[in-house]
Amino acid sequence: MVMRIMAATSLVTLLTFAIWAQRGQAPAGAPAAPAITASEVAAMIAKSPSDKNALGQRMLQLGTYNVNMEHRVMGQAAAVHEKEAELFYVIEGAGTIVTGGKLVEEKRTNDANLSGTSIQGGVSKRISKGDWIMVPEGVPHQIPMIEGALTVMSLHLPR
Repeated sequence: MVMRIMAATSLVTLLTFAIWAQRGQAPAGAPAAPAITASEVAAMIAKSPSDKNALGQRMLQLGTYNVNMEHRVMGQAAAVHEKEAELFYVIEGAGTIVTGGKLVEEKRTNDANLSGTSIQGGVSKRISKGDWIMVPEGVPHQIPMIEGALTVMSLHLPR
């Protein structure tokens, strides 16, 4: 009986939040949803250096989820995130991403990440504006070829 009451209470709570979300109203005390406009993103891109990598410019944050803008030129290291997946969206530009395979000259950068000079045996794919790329946890990835410059949104998805 207690389990049924708990399940019913949970269901009512979930439906209440879903209804509020549909109506655009948050429950009292709920934080505002983070947002960024296209013009704010354009301003961030305009401030990025055109001749070097600019990584980790925060666009949005909600709890453990961080959406960053990364402006890339040639010379980015290969990486493996051992405890999180990574989602990329190409905002501007084009290049080639390599995923899978094995890191070359692997080094530990911190307790959850590895880096390398390149990837051996990975799969290459050309990416351009509007493309989405999901890199699973533990998979080597690198964008070694960039056509001019490349600006991506990255979202790390912790376990």
